[in-house]
Amino acid sequence: MSYEVLTIGRVGVDVYPLQAGVGLEDVETFGKFLGGSATNVAVAAARHGRRSAVITRTGADPFGRYVHRALREFGVDDAFVAEVPGLPTPVTFCEVFPPDHFPIWFYRYPKAPDLEIRPGEIPAPEVRAARLFWATVTGLSAEPSRAAHFAAWQARGRSPLTVLDLDYRPSFWASEEEAREQVRAALPHVTVAVGNLEECQTAVGTADARAAAAALLGAGVELAVVKRGPDGVYARTKDAEVDVPPISVDVVNGIGAGDGFGGALCHGLLAGWPLDRVIRFANAAGAIVTTRLECSSAMPTTAEVDNFMRVSYA
Repeated sequence: MSYEVLTIGRVGVDVYPLQAGVGLEDVETFGKFLGGSATNVAVAAARHGRRSAVITRTGADPFGRYVHRALREFGVDDAFVAEVPGLPTPVTFCEVFPPDHFPIWFYRYPKAPDLEIRPGEIPAPEVRAARLFWATVTGLSAEPSRAAHFAAWQARGRSPLTVLDLDYRPSFWASEEEAREQVRAALPHVTVAVGNLEECQTAVGTADARAAAAALLGAGVELAVVKRGPDGVYARTKDAEVDVPPISVDVVNGIGAGDGFGGALCHGLLAGWPLDRVIRFANAAGAIVTTRLECSSAMPTTAEVDNFMRVSYA
């Protein structure tokens, strides 16, 4: 049986403060959670009942063992998660200053194992057969991961529901120009592009939602989704466009919202829903995640999103 959602990319351990409104230097207690964007999307999709797996790498260390255990507990297949000797499993710290300030510190030194995925290690039959394949721009930031992503896309042959999360993190790149070059090389290989306004600025040179969506479609994608934070979500295909308003919530931590959105987007696209329903569902899922501290374990179930939508869109 093929996977419904297969992701490739970042994994790590989130070490988040259990006190809000203080700097890391004053935090006394932390919580440990599974993290990493591509991993979180696989977890979020599994929460919606989708058979999911992630292609990634960990260190040969206790945190690597934790990643395997947590993935299995969340119902995500860890068959394509291997160890890279000599590199530690990454950890990520953040500070929590609601409602809109959440500084992140990535400890991915000397190099993250998930950037050591090699082209020959891509499970091409599974990538080809997956109903939805999800990759992120972070995976293009270094070799051999970059070549591995292009190998995966070659195996996939631009099948429907080949998604690129624009996921631009400046600290992972030498320059914004280098990231833009790699994104533009990747876009012809995917059918769906998802990003926030800043990520669209990097990808296509504009932070105007409609202009960015048009540019992404012009680059070859069939669906462009632009997340506008407090202004909601804009999405467009060649035949339709939707503009979904924001949902007002009491924000605890905004970091995992995009991944919750992503997993819910996967679910809606796989279900074949109309575009408006897909985007509203994903927007609601992302909003729910902002009301919780962690990322992976914060991902809502389908029933939670449906109930939330009944209240929020009433």
